[in-house]
Amino acid sequence: MVRVDTSPQPGRPARDWWRGCVLYQIYPRSFQDSNGDGIGDLAGITRRLGHVASLGVDAIWISPFMTSPMKDFGYDIADYRDVDPIFGTLADFDALVAEAHRLGLKVVIDQVLSHSSDQHPWFKASRSSRDNHQADWYVWADAKPDGTPPNNWLSVFGGSSWEWDSRRRQYYLHNFLTSQPDLNFHNPAVRKALLADVRFWLDRGVDGFRLDTANFYFHDAALTDNPPLDAALQSEVMASRNQPYNWQDHRHDKNRPEVLTFFAELRALLDDYGAMAVGEVGERIRGVELMAEYTTGSDRLHMCYAFDFLSGAMPPAEAVRTILERFEAAGPDGWACWAFSNHDVERHATRWTAGQDGSERILRLAAGILMTLRGSVCLYQGEELGLTEAEIAYEDLVDPYGINFWPEVKGRDGCRTPMAWESHAPNAGFSTARPWLPVPADHAFRAVDAMEAEPDSLLHVYRRLIAFRAAHPVLAKGAIRCLDAADDILAFIREGQGEGERLLCVFNLSDRPATFDLTTHDPQPLEGHGFAGQREGGRLRLAAHDGFIGAL
Repeated sequence: MVRVDTSPQPGRPARDWWRGCVLYQIYPRSFQDSNGDGIGDLAGITRRLGHVASLGVDAIWISPFMTSPMKDFGYDIADYRDVDPIFGTLADFDALVAEAHRLGLKVVIDQVLSHSSDQHPWFKASRSSRDNHQADWYVWADAKPDGTPPNNWLSVFGGSSWEWDSRRRQYYLHNFLTSQPDLNFHNPAVRKALLADVRFWLDRGVDGFRLDTANFYFHDAALTDNPPLDAALQSEVMASRNQPYNWQDHRHDKNRPEVLTFFAELRALLDDYGAMAVGEVGERIRGVELMAEYTTGSDRLHMCYAFDFLSGAMPPAEAVRTILERFEAAGPDGWACWAFSNHDVERHATRWTAGQDGSERILRLAAGILMTLRGSVCLYQGEELGLTEAEIAYEDLVDPYGINFWPEVKGRDGCRTPMAWESHAPNAGFSTARPWLPVPADHAFRAVDAMEAEPDSLLHVYRRLIAFRAAHPVLAKGAIRCLDAADDILAFIREGQGEGERLLCVFNLSDRPATFDLTTHDPQPLEGHGFAGQREGGRLRLAAHDGFIGAL
């Protein structure tokens, strides 16, 4: 067993390096192609790590690259301990880790534990009979007397979450594609095997894990039907009626309290290595509360993220405050990882700016808010360039989710198009071959080299804000206290926990000038963040989509 001495030492990162860190998410298929096959790979990531390090982030999160039939583009794993050939080899991964560490970047990788591919040897054995040694490693159930599935549970990707298997003459559970059978976490042998796979990557130098669909690990063993979702909780942003999955209250097929048992087992292993885990909470109704529950205490996950800021248009200030205060109330000792974009949702550069003037100001404002919230931060590749959601023609779609629900739901291809590196190169420098998804023409204008050449580009805004966050430790680890303000103003104080600094952060989320009363505050303006809010007597004056950060 590898054990890490986590006592403080000069030059050694703190044990809680993850608390307040800035993660940069890399979707490997779309980051950089190094061998001319149109698909990004691990060697391509290594080649471009200098750009990531130049942002000042603390760590990278790499989406799945393990052996997979790619029915869900790597989120269907057939071998948890190897690299899929389209991405390279284990030697390529080791080289990536070495270069990242040389540049001062931690390495976080995706672990898809709730389900595997149906091509995984475990599932092949499990489906072969009802009495083999891995027969109950997946979730199997008999049909009802009329031959229908065991209950009313639905798949995220459409239809029943039960698939009939003629070999066992039983149904198996799949919360996603039929080729992604769910593992049975009620079986201790399954949990032990998965932890051994986690250890494999820890021994290769991985610093942490992003846990896909962490709230899906356990199901109700009695297979109780889900009730309908309360009408008061239904909304097109949080639970679109275009997808029947959102018509149910998923209290029995996910969000189960038993998951805390596995979190404790995982945390004990991670603590041996000084590693961390950030869990994805795939829940839009109670996501914030689950984030708090899953991260409160020393025997659970280090941090979690949900989808409250990953859906819909730019939220009003009061909505942002409500989300922050819900989390603080539910888990004051918990830890959030906030994000506005990722590989599963429409990019916020489109969602937040649609139908509004001043899109560049809005994106600068978004970056400023994200970098000053209590919690850790996750940036998605291209976010620092202001890349928008790509319009993908139906014939170019590859995402099974989008193909199934087109055109009302366009799926995830639009946020997964290749990274733009060189404005005048074929495919914006991503590949010399035709990419697996097209590169939008307008993305080339925002390529890294074009943004580098503009001193006040969004790329440099992100660098300044990340540097500002690093220069003020209270932004990484301090407490947050929201202040009363006008409807369009988000205002809070970051303070405490021994940093000796108190900061007032005020942001105008509207498209018109606004003011903030300073009767009870006396902030001294700080430099380096790029916002232009001005103090005039007892008020702050803020232009549309502008902000102010000052020391108290």
